[in-house]
Amino acid sequence: MRAVLVVNPQATATTPAGRDVLAHALASQVELDVVETDYRGHAMMVARAAASDEVDLVVAHGGDGTVNEVVNGLLSTTDGKPNCYASAPMLGVVPGGSANVFARNLGLPRDPVEATHHLLNAIGQGRGRQVGLGRADGRWFTFNAGMGWDADVVAAVDRRRGKRTSPWLYSRTAVACYLRPPQGRPELTVRVPGEEPAQVRTAFVSNTDPWSYLGPRPVHLNTGCSFDLGLGLFALTGLGLPTVLRHVRQALRRRGQHRGRRLVRHDDVALISVTAESPVNFQVDGDLVGQRTHVEFVSVPRALTVAV
Repeated sequence: MRAVLVVNPQATATTPAGRDVLAHALASQVELDVVETDYRGHAMMVARAAASDEVDLVVAHGGDGTVNEVVNGLLSTTDGKPNCYASAPMLGVVPGGSANVFARNLGLPRDPVEATHHLLNAIGQGRGRQVGLGRADGRWFTFNAGMGWDADVVAAVDRRRGKRTSPWLYSRTAVACYLRPPQGRPELTVRVPGEEPAQVRTAFVSNTDPWSYLGPRPVHLNTGCSFDLGLGLFALTGLGLPTVLRHVRQALRRRGQHRGRRLVRHDDVALISVTAESPVNFQVDGDLVGQRTHVEFVSVPRALTVAV
């Protein structure tokens, strides 16, 4: 088996010693190349080259941003078509970030050493899971994407990205962006097949649940969402303080059941269209893509195989 290990040395929990242990362990079972990323987009380029070279396995060691780049590189030749997972290399993940949402929702160990052992066992036993992903404006996402408040938070955190990035930084930034929206609160129009268009102030699209974690605590928006089903939509028609506090409390509860008259929510949706009256921030998997006035979010079943 030929494999490439992609390491983001700037990720929160990656260290040179951990990288060396992972590389040594993998090299005992596969023919391995190791690449450390130097800039944003580097992991995507490495994964794209690996896919073109018909490498069998690409392992991402970093946070969710690194995983997202690797996934986009691996699937760059499938053109978003369902059931094309067999044409792309298998993905392996060894968490090295602060949240590691994708890895945790797959049931992978958070500790990099334990995750390495888990990956080696999966390789040895040929274990893989086919997962559905989301695609938005030509960009793949593994667990979430959005326009509005959440993307404003991502944009603000992006300016401070570094070793100290943490869920608590996101929480503080969310409060700051709520109190002083950097772009105001432009109206968004959400369209779901078979439903009437809805006018909302923020739109969040999930590919799994939980969509994030506050330390060990899961945050739920669409509990009916999973890697085996379609996308979930969570949108609010207003962002008044009572509305926001209600849904924050519901998101942090164990069952994560949301109710409220300002809520627009759908699970297992194949297509979601969001149009803004003026350009708004747009994020995928916690990375800022840019500003958009229209994005279509598409569910792609069985898009990729992950070593689990």
